[in-house]
Amino acid sequence: MIAVENLSFAHGDGGKIFDNFTFRVKRGEAWTVIGPSGCGKTTLLYLIAGLKKPISGRILVGGEEIKRPRPCTGLVLQDHGLLPWDTIDENTKLGLKIRKFYGPDGKHSPVNATIDPDKEEERVQYWLTWLGINHLKNAYPAQLSRGQRQRAAIARTLVLEPDLLLMDEPFSALDAPIREELQKTMNRFHKESGLTSLTVTHDIEEAVVLGEKILVLSGDSNHTSIVIDNHLLGAIDKRNTREFRDKCAELRGLLGGLRENQERANGRRPL
Repeated sequence: MIAVENLSFAHGDGGKIFDNFTFRVKRGEAWTVIGPSGCGKTTLLYLIAGLKKPISGRILVGGEEIKRPRPCTGLVLQDHGLLPWDTIDENTKLGLKIRKFYGPDGKHSPVNATIDPDKEEERVQYWLTWLGINHLKNAYPAQLSRGQRQRAAIARTLVLEPDLLLMDEPFSALDAPIREELQKTMNRFHKESGLTSLTVTHDIEEAVVLGEKILVLSGDSNHTSIVIDNHLLGAIDKRNTREFRDKCAELRGLLGGLRENQERANGRRPL
């Protein structure tokens, strides 16, 4: 589904965040991406979404090279991005309105997209109900909690029926109980839909809960992809088990080792 091939990228005149970096995500897999701040987690997501362009190498989604945002990719951001002057119902329909305006041009809307107001309304109500916020559809974003606004942002994306879902730290600003509730919601969604997904997170436990494969990035230039297999996808109820703690410890040790290697390479003594 996703093929990142010999990717190189840098911000301006800075050092390369990715240098000849390669990995592949199969259709239907749920991946998470972790690493220290500034390691390129969000940048990688934006490159796959077509919002940034690589210096060299290429990224393919569904066999098509990404040179601009594709209409079948869904992107959920940390800050929700809801229009404050529109109700939750209208916010959820925003992408559908844009597609209707442009038509099936292959840029703003898939070439096989059809305009069917009745079916679109059914999808909107389905996802608002599935995410537990249909009773709030006539409310405005300012009247909702952070968790409810994030649900609305997810609903707005899912009504467009994407074949790839990219999420950038979608639950990081939420309190622990709400965050776990939404993690369960996304686990259930992945189990029922089989949608390919890539979620950026700074939280090791969340990476274990949401990803069947975990991509670990380093704070230095990323040359080699480090991918950890994880059979604990969806194991929220196992957080206190030794098995879960051992997997988290494995990731912490890996991140710590990468940090020490970076400090040695920069001539600093690890703390």
